Amino acid sequence: RPYDAETAVEAFDTWLTPTDRFFVRSHFGPPSAELVYESHWRLRIKGLVDRPLTLSLKDLGQFEEATVTAVVQCAGNGRAFFRPRVPGVQWERGAVGNARWTGVRLRDVLTKAGLHADARHLQVQGADRPVSPETPQFVRSLPIEKALHPDTILAYRMNDEPLPLLHGAPLRLIAPGWMADSCLKWVTDLSVQAEEAQGFYMQTAYRYPLRPIEPGASVAGETLRPVEEMVVKSLIAQPRRGAIFAPGPVTVRGVAWTGEGRVVAVDLSVDQGRTWEAARLVGNTAPYAWRQWEFAWKATRVGPQEIWSRATDDQGRTQPMVSPWNPSGFLWNGVDRVPVEIRSAS
Repeated sequence: RPYDAETAVEAFDTWLTPTDRFFVRSHFGPPSAELVYESHWRLRIKGLVDRPLTLSLKDLGQFEEATVTAVVQCAGNGRAFFRPRVPGVQWERGAVGNARWTGVRLRDVLTKAGLHADARHLQVQGADRPVSPETPQFVRSLPIEKALHPDTILAYRMNDEPLPLLHGAPLRLIAPGWMADSCLKWVTDLSVQAEEAQGFYMQTAYRYPLRPIEPGASVAGETLRPVEEMVVKSLIAQPRRGAIFAPGPVTVRGVAWTGEGRVVAVDLSVDQGRTWEAARLVGNTAPYAWRQWEFAWKATRVGPQEIWSRATDDQGRTQPMVSPWNPSGFLWNGVDRVPVEIRSAS
């Protein structure tokens, strides 16, 4: 089984998620180290291009360097909260992180290759391979518009350090604002195509219903679309679940993010959603990055309580109380809830 690990939510108390605490997701695990050594690794660009290219890491130095700070989140983050339950890795809240990614613009590489007029999609594949030959390889594609967006990059550094193997070294695609299924690791092959990528991981997996469906219902394949943009979401980083406080002031902190937009508000409730109060947005701000927030709660009622948070973005999208059910457990963004207890000193 590949190594999958989510981050403890308390680590989200900073703007950048430390690299050694950043969640890890892979389908087959990383490729062998010798395949990604600089002397062995190559990036191949082919398909509907005028000039097929084979580039080394050193060759990427000819392109202008670019940096983007962006949230990367597994499409299944929060899957454990869907009812009825769905199969897959039972991520709770920690399959997400915010990092500074540095590399070269994918647009610049594709422009050097020369795109044909009928280019519509970019198929991407990495060096990782399944153990069994019967298992489909992890191949995905991006619409050419996203591939050519100036903020879409091929990253070789993470948080100003060389990209670690577990996070895709030597080269990872970062499609900011989109779920991590579009941020492929260990990238070796780019194929410009007229059609979307074929295969299991594009045509069957990582697809989402076009319209809400009844929980537990089956969905016809033609009514599904690829998972792409992230949905607006917030998380409470402090206090931890199960924390105990004496009556008095409690500082609540967390993070909030969205897809191709920005968070404009985070509201909190301590009375099961009957009333909401605005948190204060703090810290750094950048497109595609999460926004930190703080809330000063004066806890007076003794006993078990829950702190709820919900975010709103600049397109008017607000976290729902519960996410619409889907058979793959994708895009969970229900209101975050942290149970705590207030105990009297006596």
